[in-house]
This record gives sequence, structure tokens and C-alpha cells, in this order.
Amino acid sequence: MQKKILCFALILMMASTLQVKAQYAKTDSTYKKFFIGSTLLMLGNLIPNDPNAPEFVQLNVGYRITPKNVVFLELKTSKFNWPLGMPWEEIVDEQRAQYNFPGYVRQYILGVAYNHFWWKGLYTGVHAMNAFQTYRNEDKTKITNGYTLFMTYRLGYQVKLFKNRFFIEPSIGLTHWPIKTNTPQSFKLEESKWPNYFGWEPGLHFGFNF
Repeated sequence: MQKKILCFALILMMASTLQVKAQYAKTDSTYKKFFIGSTLLMLGNLIPNDPNAPEFVQLNVGYRITPKNVVFLELKTSKFNWPLGMPWEEIVDEQRAQYNFPGYVRQYILGVAYNHFWWKGLYTGVHAMNAFQTYRNEDKTKITNGYTLFMTYRLGYQVKLFKNRFFIEPSIGLTHWPIKTNTPQSFKLEESKWPNYFGWEPGLHFGFNF
């Protein structure tokens, strides 16, 4: 599943480089202060017969403080059964079941993010995401609750569409988790085999301006 999503992300990133008009100005009649959006990575939920379906949902609500400074909330939920520090080549390996958790994690995330636009649509961003997690074993019985703070740093480009009614933001990011609490020992054993960061994470945010 992740391999298909990554390929889709790369295609959109390359296609979006054909667009050059993406920076805002208050004198622009299409300038809007608020937006609501999500991520095209949710398309991974539509892959049929996927035993590792992430059940991933995301909602972004944002405000442009100035044309170059943007803040927004991220509301997310997802499910995963593998250590998050695994590199891409391991995640997409069909034989990776040997590294999976003895169960899965369901998490609900409340995040705050800030983007700064440097030139046209080019921006950098930082995301602080509070993940409230429930650990379950293979028969879906709850083990315990935990908490993880995820920090993500992104480099991306915003493309304005349909007279700035919509936008799309392909990006690449680095995520690490400096705080992680109450992880069950059986899950921690698998996580200890991998780093506490994940690089080259694709982002495909989109939104509606109002």
C-alpha cells in the first residue's frame, strides 16, 4: 500500500512543478485568510483488500496571519501495525510481517502547524502533533493507552488552482518523536530495532480557501 501511495505522491509532485503562480498578496483580489483541507494520502484507504489499511482520516483548518505566515490545526486518526521508524524499503517489502507489532495502534492526533512562504509558493513548515494512542493485541483486545509527540519538518510548494479557490501542496518531510510514553513491552521490542525518526515522508495537502 505504502509503495503505491509513494509513487502517486511523486507523480503529483513532479506535475505540480509546472505551476509557477502560488504566492499570495493582500492586493490580490483572490486572497483569502481562511482555508480548510486534508491530504490526498487518504486515497490509500481505497486500496481494495489491503490487510494493512491505515483507516487514515485528516482534517486541516487554517488561518493566514499574513501572506507569508500561516498557522493551522490538524485533526487526524489512523491505525498502524509496524514500527514507524522503518525505512521505505522495509515498509513496502511484502515480507515485512516479521517486523510487525503483535497487534496494532489506533491513534487520534491533535496537531498545530506553521508554514512560512519564502518565494512564490515555496515554503517550509513545522508540525507539532499530539498523538493519543490505544494499543491492542492481535485479537483487538485493548492493552493500554499511550502518548507520542510527533514533530515534522517540511519543505514544499503551494500551487493555486481555479483562481485560488483551491490549492495543493506537495512536500517532503522529516518526522521524529522526542516524547513517547507507556508503550507496551512487546511493541517496544519491535520499535527498538529502528530509529525514532522517519525521513522522506511525502505530503500531499490540499485545501479550499474562503
